[in-house]
Amino acid sequence: MVAPSAIASPSGRFLPQCWGHRGASAAFPENTLASFEAAIRDGAEGIESDVHVSLDDVVIMFHDPDLSRTTNSGGHIKSRNWYGQDGMEHVRTNKEPKQAIPTFAETIVLLMKPENHHVKFNIDVKVQNDPGHLFSLMHKIVSAQPEWETLLAPRLLLGLWHPKFLAYAKARMPYCDRSYLGNSPDLARKYFWDDCGTMSMSFSSMAGKDGERFRKDCRAAGKKLMVWTVNEPHQMMEVSRWGADVVITDFTQAWLNLRKALGTDYEKTGGKYGRIFLWMKFKYYAPYQLFMEYGSQRWLESVAGPFAYGDLTVADGPHESAFRSTA
Repeated sequence: MVAPSAIASPSGRFLPQCWGHRGASAAFPENTLASFEAAIRDGAEGIESDVHVSLDDVVIMFHDPDLSRTTNSGGHIKSRNWYGQDGMEHVRTNKEPKQAIPTFAETIVLLMKPENHHVKFNIDVKVQNDPGHLFSLMHKIVSAQPEWETLLAPRLLLGLWHPKFLAYAKARMPYCDRSYLGNSPDLARKYFWDDCGTMSMSFSSMAGKDGERFRKDCRAAGKKLMVWTVNEPHQMMEVSRWGADVVITDFTQAWLNLRKALGTDYEKTGGKYGRIFLWMKFKYYAPYQLFMEYGSQRWLESVAGPFAYGDLTVADGPHESAFRSTA
């Protein structure tokens, strides 16, 4: 399975893997094939992207539920068709070089190229989706690939924000590793600990005392730790000190260059990056973190419903019988 682990450097230290956040999104338009390909060319061990479903049931790689922020179009993805004269297949990014929105199927084809068989794929499952329907559509695409159970499935990691997605992920895509994705050690422990082998946490949530305790708990339990979105060199260095397994970054080449330098001379390179920044920004202090955790949970519940303890039953919905007849 994915089990993202830090890699050994020439100096013998284990340093975090590099996973491109929406690809190499500092250099290319985010969540595009060009961005994914750039991250892979840089040498990233993994890429991260987000999924939404169109009105005509096409899974696309896009962060926001609405097209407006990053493209020359607008409207909610779930209300727009992919195909057709006014379909999202014709939409292009605002950022140069202008790119099309990739589908999940196109991204899987990229990962199935022989030269990319080493690349892992972290799929950020947005809570605006119907989980049963989304995972059914994704499963059909994954299972259509040759030798998918050995060449593809072990490289897929589902990032889950809301506990109601757990049961559907286990039922529809049981071959995928799962991660808690969020900014709350409390929610990670309470709702995701038993069902996720990886914890994907915001940098700020890991920077304080509660984050330090959580990191220790992860190590003691054998959980893998991924940290996002780590874009500044001093943050990258700090994540290395924490012993995290993965740095998720927009700047893939920057982290890979720093990692190479750390592998050659950890003490000299690491000495260039102090830790005082952790005390100079309010966002790294407990009151701010508690506020952000509370706000995040309230927003997630407003979109996807209340959080609940334990494993939820996979409820029958309009798409469930269709899955059972084709699985």
